[in-house]
Amino acid sequence: MVLQIRQSWVTRLAAFTLIELILVMAILTMAVSVTAPTLSNFFRGRSLDSEMRRLLALTHAGQSRAVSEGLPMDLWIDEANGVFGLEAEPSYETSDSHAVQFKLDNGLQIEAVKQLAVTPAAVLSPGQTMPSVASVPTAKLTHPTLPTIRFLPDGTISLRSASKLRLSGRDGASLWLIESTDKLSYEVRNTDK
Repeated sequence: MVLQIRQSWVTRLAAFTLIELILVMAILTMAVSVTAPTLSNFFRGRSLDSEMRRLLALTHAGQSRAVSEGLPMDLWIDEANGVFGLEAEPSYETSDSHAVQFKLDNGLQIEAVKQLAVTPAAVLSPGQTMPSVASVPTAKLTHPTLPTIRFLPDGTISLRSASKLRLSGRDGASLWLIESTDKLSYEVRNTDK
């Protein structure tokens, strides 16, 4: 009998009452309502960061494909529609079967900063002569009206490529994709300097 009373007392202690469950739910609801604005800012910042990482990865993929396939690759940016993509210059094939296109997350904007026009004579080393017009191949851009980062088959970046891309969020935060100082790749920075 004592054992039976002790077991029923233990089972009553192990169960929750309806009042206790409602109280716990009310506390959880208050905690979520207090932390929701902070969490939304956190996830918005993560979206900007992840989009920039995807854009940087696309520059590496474009440069790698240009070298491995021996074709110029164009990373194009459609600022008005928030779309960017990578595809090979049309050569023997009219379309690139490995072309990719991405749409930015809502609330993000991309902007290509145009670099100053560079004359070929300004980038020649001392003793170098300017190539004739016949020896310079014309670029067949698939998106000629859009800003483009062009990767050449030797792995270099074309002089006419955008030197900076700015990715900004609704809250005014920005990240920059900037051509590195050696002009061979791009890197992410918090400022445009």
